[in-house]
Amino acid sequence: MTKPQVTIPLEIPDIQVLKSEINNAGELIITVESKKTTTVCSRCGKTIRKFHGHDDWVRLRYLPVFGHPTYLRYRPKRYRCEYCDGQPTTSQRLDWHEPNSPNSFAYEQHILLQLVNATVEDVAVKEKLSYDRVLGILERNVSAKVDWSHYTRIGILGLDEIALRKGHRNFVVIVTARRDNHIFILGVLPDREKDTVVEFLRSIPERLKRTITTACSDMYEGYTEAIREELPQVRLVIDRFHVTRAYRDCLDEVRKTELRRLKKELSDKEYALLKGNMWALRKHKQDLTAEEKKVLLRLFNLSPDIKTAYDLQNRLTGIFEECSSIKTAKAKINHWIVAVAKSGLRFFDSFINTLARWMDPILNYFVARETSGFVEGFNNKIKVLKRRAYGITNVAHLFQRIYLDLEGYRLFA
Repeated sequence: MTKPQVTIPLEIPDIQVLKSEINNAGELIITVESKKTTTVCSRCGKTIRKFHGHDDWVRLRYLPVFGHPTYLRYRPKRYRCEYCDGQPTTSQRLDWHEPNSPNSFAYEQHILLQLVNATVEDVAVKEKLSYDRVLGILERNVSAKVDWSHYTRIGILGLDEIALRKGHRNFVVIVTARRDNHIFILGVLPDREKDTVVEFLRSIPERLKRTITTACSDMYEGYTEAIREELPQVRLVIDRFHVTRAYRDCLDEVRKTELRRLKKELSDKEYALLKGNMWALRKHKQDLTAEEKKVLLRLFNLSPDIKTAYDLQNRLTGIFEECSSIKTAKAKINHWIVAVAKSGLRFFDSFINTLARWMDPILNYFVARETSGFVEGFNNKIKVLKRRAYGITNVAHLFQRIYLDLEGYRLFA
């Protein structure tokens, strides 16, 4: 009995299908022939039409059909040049695959789409390819560094570091941009030395430097000094997240000091009632559970210093959450510093020194309430990518994988 059949267009111009068959390995082999009657001479570059013969058979991987690995099979035509001495021959080049590649362009795009949010190993197994072959497709199609010609504007620039290996200080710097609520990867720098950052910033074309409005970073001088030197017109903002972490660390020091005292003074049963205080102190008041509120009440009754530090922390957080001007914010922060001095607590001294040193770029947050929160969130995505790929130590490969995860659906879906 004849099996039901369907016709599927190949979506490849200038070829005709001669036959198709499924071999014993379950592969669909489609034999095709080029309908083009010319090519370009590899020596003189002129269009030539004198047919000479055929090359050996070529087999190329194509898009899978109904679960079958699919291959296109054809013999490239050769043409003789009548313009060059010796009349050399040239094989016809077709637009849908690269000479000497085992894949069609369509299949390579299919592989790139499979690689989005996946690993090279996963795709290699699913497609029955070698690891190196999948990696080769990635390297041929995705640049290992930014192509500035693709950009007309940058917007907000963000710099932050991640460790390639947990527990090691082999940091790389992730340079990103945010524009119109979209994040772009601009660079993965091999270290966070100032000279490395300067070299990258100098690589940005002048036309694009003029489109950078803000640069967000933490309080690491390798970043801030490089930005000030190479992008003097750009507003430097110390990210609010890092400022918040700095003054919350002060509260945590008060908590640790007081808990050491309370552990000596209280019975084991009484001390156990304070369990969970760390997370309760870190939460917003509106997010506290009834039990966490009880824990904090017990803690504050036993340690007025923790209560004072907690109130000071929340007061400063309130200043950052208000939509204030730079002038108003500065006045409120100065009043907060006075309140800290009156409290007698010394735990905030180092943070107040940090404020004095970085006041202007910290206050720049209040111009447009810009942060590098998008960088922090993006770095979490990179950490997931690293875990998924069991670690990526090559910065070029890391850039390619980040770029593919960000842009792959838009480019290849």
